[in-house]
Amino acid sequence: MIESIQAFDAELFLKIHKGLSNGFFDWLLPLVRNRFFWSPLYLFIVVFCYKQYKKQGLYIIGMILLTFALGDLISSRIIKTLVARLRPCNEITLVHDIIHRVPCGTGFSFPSSHATNHFAIAVFLIVLFYDRWKPILPLGLFWAFMISFAQIYVGVHYPVDTMVGAVLGTCIGLFTSFLYKKFISRY
Repeated sequence: MIESIQAFDAELFLKIHKGLSNGFFDWLLPLVRNRFFWSPLYLFIVVFCYKQYKKQGLYIIGMILLTFALGDLISSRIIKTLVARLRPCNEITLVHDIIHRVPCGTGFSFPSSHATNHFAIAVFLIVLFYDRWKPILPLGLFWAFMISFAQIYVGVHYPVDTMVGAVLGTCIGLFTSFLYKKFISRY
């Protein structure tokens, strides 16, 4: 069972990594997965929360940081070390199929921390702001999906890594938004 899932995962990885290869994606997707590329968005979120909500905005910013920290802790420090799955760009059986678009890194692959963290933050923000601004739902999910997809395209994660990261991040985002609404939003 596990072998068939891994075979399917590797096949789907190659269809995305090599099969969708084109100059536009080669330019765009390494940027999309780069944390500095999104710095203006992160700055906007911080400034918006503070200017719009003052003290409550500081709590929201704190919860975003907690959401990120939980996602990173659970995905990078706990699950990755337990599972110890090699990244596709480090997998010896794929050495002739990998297109090196970004440095591979030495860490493990499962689950994708980029997917976990960005889905967690997106879901947290969606739950908080959906009642006031409906477009946050498709925009937030598209943002997290694009970052996750970029991880596959550049060769550092398998599709299952990002799917599990998305589910894990969604759960974390739901959890921290519950904590915020239950315990913090009243203050």
